[in-house]
Amino acid sequence: MFPFELAQGDVVPGTPDKHVAEQKRLDEVTRDLRDSLAKSGFEVIDTAPVAAKVAAANLQSCGDCTDDFARELGADYAVTGVVYKVSELVLSMNVRVRDAATSTPLTSAVVDMRGNTDESWRRAISYLYRNVLSARLEKFKK
Repeated sequence: MFPFELAQGDVVPGTPDKHVAEQKRLDEVTRDLRDSLAKSGFEVIDTAPVAAKVAAANLQSCGDCTDDFARELGADYAVTGVVYKVSELVLSMNVRVRDAATSTPLTSAVVDMRGNTDESWRRAISYLYRNVLSARLEKFKK
């Protein structure tokens, strides 16, 4: 499970910088999804050994780099997440799961959010996992 990333369009001039708050939210949803996966019986591997490579890459557009990183860590799956920020009101949270050995997409899940707040992000990751992703992942448990 790699850290969530934020993708956003052009910032409107005069819009307050929310980078610190959004980075905190990215860290929290990453932790929450890792915790949910672990509680569901998946072994969640620490990505610290490849953290520098991950930080230098855009995981959403690097091709199969997440599969390479996952294999390097000895993981079976590469799980990535991104929050697309259209505006302060409209956001979308996406999670993708790939087979690290074959680079085959296995499943994905998406949920739209309204409002760029701690609460909306918490509710989105909870809903995404509980109501969409968990059932899809059951067949991949080892």
